[in-house]
Amino acid sequence: MSTPPDGLPVYRVLTGPDDAAFCRRVSEALDMGYRLHEGPAVTFDGERVIVAQAVVWVD
Repeated sequence: MSTPPDGLPVYRVLTGPDDAAFCRRVSEALDMGYRLHEGPAVTFDGERVIVAQAVVWVD
């Protein structure tokens, strides 16, 4: 079974403001071999939209 690089966990939840930097982080995880796990969770903190996206390592 292959494992994620750099000691990263098999399951990760990426969170942050809904901006280009967050999209890049998710894209980088996908490029490494992670796959989206379900859809994102979205909330509003009173100032900005915050997103959480789970990703899982696919062997």
